Amino acid sequence: MGEVGDRLLAWYDRHARTLPWRTPPGSGEAPDPYRVWLSEIMLQQTTVAAVGPYFAKFTERWPTLQALAAEDDAEVLSAWAGLGYYARARNLIACARTVADGGGAFPDTEEGLRELPGVGAYTAAAIAAIAFDRRAVVVDANVERVVARLFAIREPLPAAKPSIRAAADEITPDRRAGDFAQAMMDLGSGICTVRDPKCLLCPLSDLCVARAEGIAENLPAKTPKKAKPVRQGTAFWVERDGHVLLVTRPGKGMLAGMRALPDDGWSARADGDGEPPLDGDWQHVEGTVRHGFTHFTLEMQVRRLTAQGSHPKGEWWPIDRVEAEAGLPTLFLRAAQLVLRG
Repeated sequence: MGEVGDRLLAWYDRHARTLPWRTPPGSGEAPDPYRVWLSEIMLQQTTVAAVGPYFAKFTERWPTLQALAAEDDAEVLSAWAGLGYYARARNLIACARTVADGGGAFPDTEEGLRELPGVGAYTAAAIAAIAFDRRAVVVDANVERVVARLFAIREPLPAAKPSIRAAADEITPDRRAGDFAQAMMDLGSGICTVRDPKCLLCPLSDLCVARAEGIAENLPAKTPKKAKPVRQGTAFWVERDGHVLLVTRPGKGMLAGMRALPDDGWSARADGDGEPPLDGDWQHVEGTVRHGFTHFTLEMQVRRLTAQGSHPKGEWWPIDRVEAEAGLPTLFLRAAQLVLRG
Protein backbone atom coordinates (compact mmCIF):
# COMPACT_ATOMS: atom_id res chain seq x y z
CA MET A 1 0.00 0.00 0.00
CA GLY A 2 2.94 2.34 -0.63
CA GLU A 3 0.76 4.08 -3.18
CA VAL A 4 -1.45 5.40 -0.36
CA GLY A 5 1.46 7.22 1.24
CA ASP A 6 2.67 8.70 -2.04
CA ARG A 7 -0.76 9.97 -3.04
CA LEU A 8 -1.62 11.30 0.36
CA LEU A 9 1.65 13.19 0.79
CA ALA A 10 1.27 14.76 -2.65
CA TRP A 11 -2.28 15.81 -1.72
CA TYR A 12 -1.07 17.19 1.62
CA ASP A 13 1.60 19.30 -0.07
CA ARG A 14 -1.18 21.13 -1.92
CA HIS A 15 -4.01 21.12 0.62
CA ALA A 16 -2.52 21.09 4.14
CA ARG A 17 -4.51 23.06 6.69
CA THR A 18 -2.82 26.13 8.14
CA LEU A 19 -2.79 25.64 11.91
CA PRO A 20 -0.89 27.73 14.48
CA TRP A 21 1.04 24.74 15.84
CA ARG A 22 1.88 23.21 12.47
CA THR A 23 5.01 23.54 10.35
CA PRO A 24 3.86 23.85 6.70
CA PRO A 25 5.05 21.05 4.38
CA GLY A 26 8.09 21.99 2.34
CA SER A 27 8.94 24.98 4.55
CA GLY A 28 12.22 23.50 5.73
CA GLU A 29 11.40 24.58 9.29
CA ALA A 30 11.94 22.14 12.13
CA PRO A 31 8.81 21.65 14.27
CA ASP A 32 8.97 22.99 17.83
CA PRO A 33 8.38 19.97 20.14
CA TYR A 34 6.90 22.25 22.82
CA ARG A 35 4.22 23.57 20.48
CA VAL A 36 3.52 20.11 19.08
CA TRP A 37 3.16 18.65 22.59
CA LEU A 38 1.00 21.53 23.82
CA SER A 39 -1.34 21.28 20.83
CA GLU A 40 -1.70 17.52 21.13
CA ILE A 41 -2.60 17.72 24.83
CA MET A 42 -5.14 20.46 24.11
CA LEU A 43 -6.62 18.54 21.18
CA GLN A 44 -7.37 15.46 23.28
CA GLN A 45 -11.20 15.17 23.21
CA THR A 46 -11.46 18.76 21.90
CA THR A 47 -11.96 20.27 18.45
CA VAL A 48 -9.42 22.25 16.46
CA ALA A 49 -11.76 25.27 16.46
CA ALA A 50 -12.02 25.24 20.26
CA VAL A 51 -8.29 24.79 20.80
CA GLY A 52 -7.11 27.64 18.55
CA PRO A 53 -7.74 30.57 20.96
CA TYR A 54 -6.38 28.64 23.95
CA PHE A 55 -3.22 27.68 22.09
CA ALA A 56 -2.65 31.31 21.13
CA LYS A 57 -3.20 32.46 24.72
CA PHE A 58 -0.87 29.83 26.19
CA THR A 59 1.97 30.37 23.73
CA GLU A 60 1.78 34.13 24.13
CA ARG A 61 1.83 33.91 27.92
CA TRP A 62 4.22 30.94 28.15
CA PRO A 63 6.25 30.87 24.91
CA THR A 64 8.60 28.16 26.18
CA LEU A 65 8.31 24.97 28.16
CA GLN A 66 10.47 26.48 30.88
CA ALA A 67 8.11 29.43 31.27
CA LEU A 68 5.12 27.11 31.62
CA ALA A 69 6.94 24.84 34.08
CA ALA A 70 7.78 27.81 36.32
CA GLU A 71 4.20 29.11 36.48
CA ASP A 72 1.92 28.73 39.49
CA ASP A 73 -0.59 25.87 39.15
CA ALA A 74 -3.59 28.12 39.76
CA GLU A 75 -2.62 30.45 36.89
CA VAL A 76 -2.36 27.58 34.41
CA LEU A 77 -5.63 26.04 35.57
CA SER A 78 -7.32 29.43 35.29
CA ALA A 79 -6.03 29.90 31.72
CA TRP A 80 -7.28 26.39 30.87
CA ALA A 81 -10.80 27.09 32.17
CA GLY A 82 -13.44 26.33 29.56
CA LEU A 83 -11.33 23.82 27.63
CA GLY A 84 -12.64 20.94 29.75
CA TYR A 85 -11.20 17.62 30.93
CA TYR A 86 -9.17 19.38 33.59
CA ALA A 87 -6.99 16.37 34.40
CA ARG A 88 -5.21 17.30 31.16
CA ALA A 89 -4.25 20.68 32.61
CA ARG A 90 -2.85 19.11 35.77
CA ASN A 91 -0.90 16.60 33.67
CA LEU A 92 0.27 19.47 31.43
CA ILE A 93 1.86 21.18 34.43
CA ALA A 94 3.39 17.93 35.71
CA CYS A 95 4.78 17.06 32.27
CA ALA A 96 6.28 20.52 31.72
CA ARG A 97 8.09 20.30 35.06
CA THR A 98 9.25 16.73 34.42
CA VAL A 99 10.80 17.71 31.10
CA ALA A 100 12.25 20.96 32.48
CA ASP A 101 13.81 19.13 35.43
CA GLY A 102 15.24 16.54 33.05
CA GLY A 103 17.18 19.08 31.01
CA GLY A 104 14.42 20.78 29.03
CA ALA A 105 14.28 18.50 25.97
CA PHE A 106 11.41 16.15 25.15
CA PRO A 107 12.26 12.49 24.51
CA ASP A 108 12.26 11.84 20.77
CA THR A 109 10.83 8.30 20.82
CA GLU A 110 7.38 6.91 21.51
CA GLU A 111 8.73 4.88 24.38
CA GLY A 112 10.37 7.86 26.04
CA LEU A 113 7.38 10.11 25.50
CA ARG A 114 5.01 7.60 27.09
CA GLU A 115 6.93 7.94 30.34
CA LEU A 116 5.74 11.55 30.67
CA PRO A 117 2.63 12.55 32.66
CA GLY A 118 -0.49 12.80 30.50
CA VAL A 119 1.13 11.29 27.38
CA GLY A 120 -0.63 8.12 26.29
CA ALA A 121 -0.13 5.85 23.30
CA TYR A 122 -1.80 8.10 20.71
CA THR A 123 -0.22 11.32 21.96
CA ALA A 124 3.24 9.74 22.12
CA ALA A 125 2.91 8.49 18.54
CA ALA A 126 1.68 11.88 17.30
CA ILE A 127 4.50 13.81 18.99
CA ALA A 128 7.15 11.32 17.85
CA ALA A 129 5.97 11.58 14.25
CA ILE A 130 5.19 15.29 14.01
CA ALA A 131 7.93 16.75 16.21
CA PHE A 132 10.73 14.25 15.51
CA ASP A 133 9.77 12.61 12.19
CA ARG A 134 9.83 9.14 13.76
CA ARG A 135 7.78 6.52 11.97
CA ALA A 136 4.76 6.00 14.22
CA VAL A 137 1.24 4.72 13.71
CA VAL A 138 -0.90 7.72 14.62
CA VAL A 139 -4.61 6.86 14.92
CA ASP A 140 -7.13 9.44 16.11
CA ALA A 141 -10.87 9.51 15.36
CA ASN A 142 -10.31 11.02 11.91
CA VAL A 143 -7.72 8.40 11.01
CA GLU A 144 -9.97 5.61 12.32
CA ARG A 145 -12.67 6.73 9.93
CA VAL A 146 -10.34 6.95 6.91
CA VAL A 147 -8.81 3.53 7.57
CA ALA A 148 -12.10 1.79 8.37
CA ARG A 149 -13.47 2.99 5.02
CA LEU A 150 -10.32 2.43 3.00
CA PHE A 151 -10.19 -1.23 4.10
CA ALA A 152 -13.97 -1.68 4.66
CA ILE A 153 -13.49 -2.79 8.26
CA ARG A 154 -17.03 -3.61 9.35
CA GLU A 155 -16.44 -4.62 12.94
CA PRO A 156 -17.93 -1.97 15.27
CA LEU A 157 -15.82 0.33 17.40
CA PRO A 158 -14.28 0.02 19.91
CA ALA A 159 -13.68 -3.69 19.14
CA ALA A 160 -12.35 -2.73 15.69
CA LYS A 161 -9.49 -0.62 17.07
CA PRO A 162 -6.80 -3.35 16.82
CA SER A 163 -7.79 -4.12 13.20
CA ILE A 164 -7.82 -0.44 12.29
CA ARG A 165 -4.41 0.11 13.88
CA ALA A 166 -2.95 -2.89 12.04
CA ALA A 167 -4.32 -1.57 8.74
CA ALA A 168 -2.97 1.93 9.50
CA ASP A 169 0.43 0.36 10.14
CA GLU A 170 0.32 -1.19 6.66
CA ILE A 171 -0.02 2.19 4.95
CA THR A 172 2.26 4.30 7.18
CA PRO A 173 5.40 5.13 5.18
CA ASP A 174 8.95 5.29 6.48
CA ARG A 175 9.46 8.82 5.16
CA ARG A 176 7.81 12.11 6.15
CA ALA A 177 6.13 10.50 9.13
CA GLY A 178 4.84 13.76 10.57
CA ASP A 179 3.43 14.98 7.27
CA PHE A 180 1.71 11.64 6.68
CA ALA A 181 0.11 11.65 10.12
CA GLN A 182 -1.18 15.19 9.63
CA ALA A 183 -2.33 14.38 6.08
CA MET A 184 -4.47 11.53 7.42
CA MET A 185 -5.96 13.87 10.03
CA ASP A 186 -6.70 16.53 7.38
CA LEU A 187 -8.26 13.98 5.04
CA GLY A 188 -10.59 12.75 7.78
CA SER A 189 -11.42 16.26 8.92
CA GLY A 190 -12.19 17.83 5.56
CA ILE A 191 -12.81 15.09 2.98
CA CYS A 192 -13.60 11.73 4.59
CA THR A 193 -16.15 13.29 6.94
CA VAL A 194 -18.65 11.52 9.19
CA ARG A 195 -21.58 12.50 6.98
CA ASP A 196 -21.55 13.15 3.23
CA PRO A 197 -17.89 12.23 2.59
CA LYS A 198 -16.49 14.11 -0.41
CA CYS A 199 -15.32 11.02 -2.24
CA LEU A 200 -14.92 12.80 -5.59
CA LEU A 201 -12.24 15.02 -4.02
CA CYS A 202 -10.42 12.23 -2.18
CA PRO A 203 -6.97 11.26 -3.49
CA LEU A 204 -7.61 7.68 -2.33
CA SER A 205 -11.13 7.26 -3.73
CA ASP A 206 -10.29 4.54 -6.27
CA LEU A 207 -8.44 2.56 -3.57
CA CYS A 208 -11.29 2.75 -1.06
CA VAL A 209 -13.06 -0.58 -0.61
CA ALA A 210 -15.99 0.93 1.31
CA ARG A 211 -16.66 3.41 -1.51
CA ALA A 212 -16.57 0.61 -4.09
CA GLU A 213 -19.11 -1.32 -2.00
CA GLY A 214 -21.29 1.73 -1.39
CA ILE A 215 -20.98 1.59 2.40
CA ALA A 216 -18.52 4.42 3.10
CA GLU A 217 -20.95 6.55 5.06
CA ASN A 218 -21.85 3.58 7.30
CA LEU A 219 -18.28 3.11 8.53
CA PRO A 220 -16.84 2.95 11.04
CA ALA A 221 -19.71 1.18 12.76
CA LYS A 222 -20.12 1.92 16.45
CA THR A 223 -21.53 -0.05 19.34
CA PRO A 224 -24.46 1.91 20.81
CA LYS A 225 -23.49 3.88 23.91
CA LYS A 226 -25.23 3.36 27.21
CA ALA A 227 -27.11 6.36 28.55
CA LYS A 228 -25.13 8.31 31.15
CA PRO A 229 -26.55 8.51 34.68
CA VAL A 230 -27.80 11.94 35.75
CA ARG A 231 -26.68 13.51 39.03
CA GLN A 232 -28.24 16.50 40.76
CA GLY A 233 -26.40 19.33 42.50
CA THR A 234 -26.58 22.90 43.73
CA ALA A 235 -24.14 25.79 43.38
CA PHE A 236 -24.28 28.64 45.88
CA TRP A 237 -23.83 32.29 44.95
CA VAL A 238 -22.85 34.22 48.09
CA GLU A 239 -22.42 37.96 47.52
CA ARG A 240 -21.30 40.81 49.74
CA ASP A 241 -20.42 44.44 48.95
CA GLY A 242 -20.20 43.86 45.20
CA HIS A 243 -18.12 40.68 45.55
CA VAL A 244 -18.97 36.99 45.20
CA LEU A 245 -17.46 34.16 47.24
CA LEU A 246 -15.27 31.74 45.29
CA VAL A 247 -13.52 28.69 46.67
CA THR A 248 -10.71 26.45 45.46
CA ARG A 249 -11.84 22.89 44.87
CA PRO A 250 -9.96 20.02 46.55
CA GLY A 251 -6.72 18.82 45.00
CA LYS A 252 -8.28 15.52 43.91
CA GLY A 253 -11.52 14.66 42.17
CA MET A 254 -13.62 16.48 39.57
CA LEU A 255 -12.26 19.92 38.57
CA ALA A 256 -9.50 19.52 41.17
CA GLY A 257 -7.69 22.69 42.15
CA MET A 258 -10.01 24.93 40.13
CA ARG A 259 -11.57 28.17 41.36
CA ALA A 260 -15.35 27.67 41.66
CA LEU A 261 -18.57 28.61 43.41
CA PRO A 262 -19.29 26.66 46.60
CA ASP A 263 -21.48 23.62 45.93
CA ASP A 264 -23.07 20.65 47.67
CA GLY A 265 -20.83 17.92 46.26
CA TRP A 266 -23.40 16.97 43.59
CA SER A 267 -25.02 14.38 45.81
CA ALA A 268 -28.23 16.25 46.56
CA ARG A 269 -31.77 14.92 46.59
CA ALA A 270 -33.57 14.46 43.30
CA ASP A 271 -34.82 18.05 43.43
CA GLY A 272 -31.25 19.36 43.47
CA ASP A 273 -31.88 21.23 46.74
CA GLY A 274 -28.51 20.60 48.42
CA GLU A 275 -27.19 21.69 51.80
CA PRO A 276 -25.98 25.35 51.70
CA PRO A 277 -22.62 26.45 53.17
CA LEU A 278 -24.29 28.79 55.70
CA ASP A 279 -27.71 29.66 57.03
CA GLY A 280 -29.69 32.47 55.47
CA ASP A 281 -32.57 33.49 53.25
CA TRP A 282 -31.47 31.64 50.13
CA GLN A 283 -33.23 32.52 46.88
CA HIS A 284 -33.65 30.07 44.02
CA VAL A 285 -32.19 31.33 40.71
CA GLU A 286 -34.32 30.53 37.68
CA GLY A 287 -32.81 28.00 35.30
CA THR A 288 -30.70 24.84 35.37
CA VAL A 289 -27.10 24.24 34.34
CA ARG A 290 -26.74 20.94 32.51
CA HIS A 291 -23.16 19.76 31.98
CA GLY A 292 -21.80 16.51 30.59
CA PHE A 293 -18.83 14.80 32.22
CA THR A 294 -17.22 11.63 30.92
CA HIS A 295 -19.27 9.22 33.00
CA PHE A 296 -22.34 11.20 34.02
CA THR A 297 -24.44 14.28 33.32
CA LEU A 298 -24.89 16.89 36.03
CA GLU A 299 -28.01 19.00 36.44
CA MET A 300 -27.18 21.90 38.74
CA GLN A 301 -29.49 24.39 40.40
CA VAL A 302 -28.21 27.74 41.66
CA ARG A 303 -29.20 29.46 44.92
CA ARG A 304 -28.30 33.01 45.88
CA LEU A 305 -27.69 34.79 49.19
CA THR A 306 -26.56 38.24 50.29
CA ALA A 307 -24.16 37.49 53.15
CA GLN A 308 -24.49 39.12 56.53
CA GLY A 309 -22.40 38.33 59.59
CA SER A 310 -20.35 35.13 59.47
CA HIS A 311 -19.55 33.51 56.16
CA PRO A 312 -17.43 30.62 54.82
CA LYS A 313 -13.76 31.07 54.08
CA GLY A 314 -12.84 31.70 50.49
CA GLU A 315 -11.86 34.35 47.97
CA TRP A 316 -14.09 37.40 47.48
CA TRP A 317 -14.05 38.24 43.79
CA PRO A 318 -15.46 41.47 42.25
CA ILE A 319 -18.77 40.52 40.64
CA ASP A 320 -18.11 42.66 37.55
CA ARG A 321 -14.89 40.72 36.88
CA VAL A 322 -15.93 37.18 37.75
CA GLU A 323 -17.21 36.21 34.29
CA ALA A 324 -14.20 37.41 32.31
CA GLU A 325 -11.28 37.05 34.70
CA ALA A 326 -11.91 34.47 37.43
CA GLY A 327 -11.07 31.48 35.21
CA LEU A 328 -14.10 29.48 36.31
CA PRO A 329 -14.56 26.08 34.66
CA THR A 330 -17.47 25.97 32.23
CA LEU A 331 -19.89 24.40 34.71
CA PHE A 332 -19.47 27.18 37.26
CA LEU A 333 -19.20 29.90 34.65
CA ARG A 334 -22.67 28.91 33.41
CA ALA A 335 -23.94 28.90 36.99
CA ALA A 336 -22.56 32.42 37.48
CA GLN A 337 -24.18 33.55 34.22
CA LEU A 338 -27.59 32.41 35.46
CA VAL A 339 -27.22 34.93 38.28
CA LEU A 340 -25.57 37.70 36.28
CA ARG A 341 -28.08 37.55 33.44
CA GLY A 342 -31.16 36.59 35.43
